[in-house]
Amino acid sequence: MAQLRVTGAKFSWTTLLALSHFIYLLLGATVFQHLEREAESNNRNNFQLEKLYFLANYSCLDGPALEKFVKVILDAWENGVNPSGNSTNPSNWDFGSSFFFAGTVVTTIGYGNLSPATFQGQVFCVFYALCGIPLNLAFLNQLSKCLAFHLGRLEHNMVSMVPRKSIHQCMEVLAVVVFLLMGSVLFLIFPPIIFSYVEGWSYGEGFYYTFITLSTIGFGDFVVGNGQDRQNVSVYRSLTAVWIIFALAWLALLLNMGARIVEHFLGLRKPPVSTDEERPSSRKQEESLSQRAIQQ
Repeated sequence: MAQLRVTGAKFSWTTLLALSHFIYLLLGATVFQHLEREAESNNRNNFQLEKLYFLANYSCLDGPALEKFVKVILDAWENGVNPSGNSTNPSNWDFGSSFFFAGTVVTTIGYGNLSPATFQGQVFCVFYALCGIPLNLAFLNQLSKCLAFHLGRLEHNMVSMVPRKSIHQCMEVLAVVVFLLMGSVLFLIFPPIIFSYVEGWSYGEGFYYTFITLSTIGFGDFVVGNGQDRQNVSVYRSLTAVWIIFALAWLALLLNMGARIVEHFLGLRKPPVSTDEERPSSRKQEESLSQRAIQQ
């Protein structure tokens, strides 16, 4: 295992990487707490003020009745029912929305805004995920290999265009950069523009949704076609699910390349052991025996 010597003490890269990971989590917790806690407190206070104003304007209601109604709204939202509007809102379980939900299950995104409410649906979801997640990983792995193959062909074509061997490495790096830029435009930069137009989000919110989705974090604060009175929402969600699948394959390739770079930089990969290093003791024994034979 690769080790780092600091002031006479030896530290393995694995230990340092684990320590850095833990420190990174502590840093994230501190920053999120600093950024979000005050906003949460303000939202909670505003909500309480709105309830007081509502009770003041509608004196026929009392506090417990309002709390009961709020609980009904929260239960409806947790069950995937949009509290606003009426019963003509688009269904969350039409074929397109169900296809979108199935995609979030096998990709482990799990937005959390929608989940099976029936016992039969929950049992089926468990077994569906058990079979679908490995299948999806295998599919993404194969798709990533196809992308890696095309990346290799792009590198080969760009290198073959240059006769000088001294700049072949530069052309390979350029091919990787071109490949990453094309994928970034297709899967990260262009989709937020569509989401901004269709959903009414800002570009920053669309990009935030794109990254949170493709990284399979899936907070559920932004979900496409969520409770919107628009036509063709089923087709819209189905196309979004297809985009998620192919974008995940590209992102898996990107993350794999990044992990290899980090491993190479930290020296986590062991160099291949040669035959001479595998059997040093046997070689020494052979040399000693040959010397004894010569002396005799």
